[in-house]
Amino acid sequence: MSAPLTAVVLAAGLGTRMRSPLAKVLHPLLGRPMVGWVVHALQALGADVIVVVNHQEEAVRKALPGVRFVRQPAPLGTGDALRAALPLLPESGPVLVTAGDTPLITAEALERLVHAHLAPATVASFIVHDPTGYGRIVRGSRNPRIVEQVECTPEEAEIREVNSGVYVFDAEYLRHALPSLESHAPKGEFYLTDLVREGATVVSGFDDSLFAGVNDRAALADARLVLRRRVNRAWALQGVDFADLDSAQVDVGVTLHPDASVGLGALLGGHSDVAGMVGPHAVVNDSTIMAGAILHASSIAVGAVMHPGSQAGPFARLRPGAVLEENAHVGNFVEVKNTVVRKGAKASHLAYLGDADVGEGANIGAGTITCNYDGFSKNRTVIGARSFIGSNTALVAPVTVGAGAIVGAGSTITADVPENAVALTRTPQKNLPNLAEKLRARYRARKASAAESKQ
Repeated sequence: MSAPLTAVVLAAGLGTRMRSPLAKVLHPLLGRPMVGWVVHALQALGADVIVVVNHQEEAVRKALPGVRFVRQPAPLGTGDALRAALPLLPESGPVLVTAGDTPLITAEALERLVHAHLAPATVASFIVHDPTGYGRIVRGSRNPRIVEQVECTPEEAEIREVNSGVYVFDAEYLRHALPSLESHAPKGEFYLTDLVREGATVVSGFDDSLFAGVNDRAALADARLVLRRRVNRAWALQGVDFADLDSAQVDVGVTLHPDASVGLGALLGGHSDVAGMVGPHAVVNDSTIMAGAILHASSIAVGAVMHPGSQAGPFARLRPGAVLEENAHVGNFVEVKNTVVRKGAKASHLAYLGDADVGEGANIGAGTITCNYDGFSKNRTVIGARSFIGSNTALVAPVTVGAGAIVGAGSTITADVPENAVALTRTPQKNLPNLAEKLRARYRARKASAAESKQ
């Protein structure tokens, strides 16, 4: 393009059909607010972006770094919104105008429209099967015009070529035409469509899905589905393996690496970095899964780090501060929080490791818990290298189990265990001969008595 591009994004509305106190353009889509997708497409073209705001102005400003803002004092239509931006527009050059609730628009489509801009006003159009609700593109003998549905004649209402709501104007034309816009009854609003006058150009042939506006939660879900496949497909083309491009969701802040694997229905969010394998229906947020690491099915990793060869799950939970070093393994229904599980250590099932350091090669039995909270503060547990913790053990922090030590199953450890020692805290087992049948008879009699009392 010969002149620098200025873009104006109309994002002042609340969006009552979303049935939410959150402004419509701030509703999230794959880790980015709806309006952020529009701004991202424009910035990919190198545009100087101006966003028109009103509802929840401060929140919109905070969500969109790197752009300029202008406030529309009152919601008086699209023409009035663009008029609010007039003081920030350049003296000359193209000005692209679009809405902030069309997150499926692409930089490629916008670039095509800008390159086709020859007249004072250019509008993108597309063909729909049912044009209800759209402004019709009426092509006269000389100049096209836009006719809103309420003003269509019966013949015009049958037209299937419709207005996309995306325009390119000459800045000089806007400075002349915007101040002279006339309001429309009954609300006294000003419409951008009135700027498409003599000499306007219509650029047709766009896919209608690019301009789909999001006005309610159903449309938001539809947009999320399209963006999900679009993002996943782009990663797949860079060498990432997806079990299903439609079901997995990868937020825009996530980094994936070639040969990473993303399972069916997996959710990857935050600023995660994934080079390993994420199993089906696993959740990863703000975590690092290195090459060779496996987060198995239905496991959760939030603020965690998995080194090469480590494994978690299925049904494991890695909470913030969880670090699995090389070849460490935590299995099904193991929860790890603020804990380093060092090389080759294992907790294969049904354990809680919180605020702990698990040494290399240690083996943690099923049912083991680190009792890290005393009701007032968190305390740490240190489990030495090559130690063995028997099943159903409670390690009451602060406590240290020395390297090579063995803790017998069912123990409650409240004092440090020296290296290579055996620790055992069981009460003596008592066997009472021939008492089982007497006990069962007592229970049966008690149950019968309770039933009689209810009658």
